[in-house]
Amino acid sequence: MLAFEPDEEDAGFMDPFELRHVVIHGHDMRYRRAGSGEVVLLLHGLAGNSRTWRAVLPALADTHDVIAPDMLGHGESAKPMGDYSLGAFASGLRDLLAVLDVPSATIVGHSFGGGVAMQLAYQHPELCDRLVLVGSGGLGRDVSWLLRLVTLPGFEYLMPLVFPRQVAELGNGVGRFLSSIGLGSARLGEMWQSYASLAGTEDRKAFLRTIRGVIEPGGQTVNALDRLYLASHLPTLIVWGERDEIIPVHHAHVAHDAIPGSRLDILPAVGHFPHIESPERFLEVLDDFLRTTSPGPTRPARLHDLIRAS
Repeated sequence: MLAFEPDEEDAGFMDPFELRHVVIHGHDMRYRRAGSGEVVLLLHGLAGNSRTWRAVLPALADTHDVIAPDMLGHGESAKPMGDYSLGAFASGLRDLLAVLDVPSATIVGHSFGGGVAMQLAYQHPELCDRLVLVGSGGLGRDVSWLLRLVTLPGFEYLMPLVFPRQVAELGNGVGRFLSSIGLGSARLGEMWQSYASLAGTEDRKAFLRTIRGVIEPGGQTVNALDRLYLASHLPTLIVWGERDEIIPVHHAHVAHDAIPGSRLDILPAVGHFPHIESPERFLEVLDDFLRTTSPGPTRPARLHDLIRAS
């Protein structure tokens, strides 16, 4: 069953990127879409949503059909009980593209969204034209201590104290004031938005189910490096901030080495959010990649032989 309509409350976000929705398997999924041409699918990170792409959406939509969903459990999408594994997210995005009548897309994934993007390319290669990994998870054990702390047993009982709604609302007001006088920081602002998004009970539950599927107190538990050779048929771009304190930049070099023919671009003086901290440079790199590559084949030749030889 499919339903569609703009979200009137968020229609002023960035016209024409109003928040829309579809109902998939009985669950409401929100997304933004504008432009025309080849499809680019933008996947946000943990505790994020489609708004994280706000600085790059208009320029991308000048040349491409851009879709930015709030993945289930995030943003304004539903937060049901159930499976929050990478495989489930990949299947959910497959279904979203199906109901939107999109046969394939360039998949751009940031942080956790990068892990989902790699899973989608592995699980449903026919959907993936190109792969773009931005400060991606799933490429090594290392991750910030703060994210590891959240996965400790019993932390869910502390979350109402750590993420109180009153503090989130106060912080949002302070952030708007600082931005209005030119003192806002793009990086800190995005980190605050992620923090503030966990003020609601259902948001915290969905966040915990998601993060505990990929991170434990010792670090990341999901690693795609052993299967990245299967992406050799896909044009692949890896973008990372030189000063990323969430996922270290050496993961970018490891991924670049693991994907034959991939491109690597390290942005100087940029942290974990290149598309927010340096949107002009990010767009320059992404635009060049999109212009100078063609969609890859739906799957590598002799996939069976590649797997057997690994």
